[in-house]
Amino acid sequence: MPRTTIIDVARQAGVSIATVSRVLNGTAPVDAATAERVRLTVAELSYIPHAAARTLASRRTNTIGLVLPQIQGAFFQPLVRGVEEGARENGFNLLIHTTRNPNLEHLPSQRLAEHNTDGLLAFTNSLDDDELARLEAASFPLVLLYQTPPAGLKIPYVTIENQAGARDLVDHLIRVHGRRRIVYLKGPAEHEDSEWREKGYREALKTHGIPFDPRRVRTGGFYREDVVRVLQEIHSQGLDFDAVFAGDDDAAIGAYQFLRQSGVRIPQDVSVVGFDDQFFASTLIPPLTTVRAPTEQVGREAACMLVALLQGQPVDNQRVLPVEVILRESCGCPAIHNPTRSTNEECP
Repeated sequence: MPRTTIIDVARQAGVSIATVSRVLNGTAPVDAATAERVRLTVAELSYIPHAAARTLASRRTNTIGLVLPQIQGAFFQPLVRGVEEGARENGFNLLIHTTRNPNLEHLPSQRLAEHNTDGLLAFTNSLDDDELARLEAASFPLVLLYQTPPAGLKIPYVTIENQAGARDLVDHLIRVHGRRRIVYLKGPAEHEDSEWREKGYREALKTHGIPFDPRRVRTGGFYREDVVRVLQEIHSQGLDFDAVFAGDDDAAIGAYQFLRQSGVRIPQDVSVVGFDDQFFASTLIPPLTTVRAPTEQVGREAACMLVALLQGQPVDNQRVLPVEVILRESCGCPAIHNPTRSTNEECP
């Protein structure tokens, strides 16, 4: 007979996989009647939550997996490099799976899980909550990248100081360059980074007494093509602005493209700033003011955290890495011999 899974328990009990996980692990309160129904179903089906972990212990693959929604844009190169270095330094191989690959979505054997890896690194929006709950219930080693775990699940994660970086960046635009009509082009709604950066944006506005205008917050999607389209919409609506805070550096290129096509000078007429400090940021004309995020370090530390879990070592449930604002010419700061300068050195 096939082994009973947490999916079978959830289906028969008429609840979600996350609810089953919460009942089994005691990580969050569940209605008493629902919890009792889950426990009775577990007993009836003879479900053993930790069977996958015990099987894994005797059948190691010496491989860790990295699950991404896709690999597109400059952001993923340093992230994957960091993960690979962390895995290799600890003697592990690395498998990468993209969940938006239409050629693999109907092939379960090609996905990464207990049958082909010892543990997983999951980038934000790569695995749904039910799958995360299933893996945790099976005691399968798992670390999240750029995302906090769903409510009730205790899964360690590594991310960056999004809110502080965005706040300091927008504060510089307002305090030093007098920008007050700042458009924020946020990333996809399902990305936590986008929401935290918006909180930092709003915090800076509030500090300087600038009313928040929801019309100036749009979804740019982290893609330059989307940014061009969104800025065209803003322009057609007659909404003026004197600065653009792009959700990341790729999106900032879209802002450059639209402004140049519109005859707008950067930074004389409109300042443009980004996030991440990707490899091309200092080579743009004008060089891009941005937030330097330790993307490669995130990948490496996440891999090392996963290895520690595999070795039975204790790890911190959260690791939030600091960021730094890098001042260049696109915000209005003067050109300097050194192409980067932090906000500790204020431009005139």
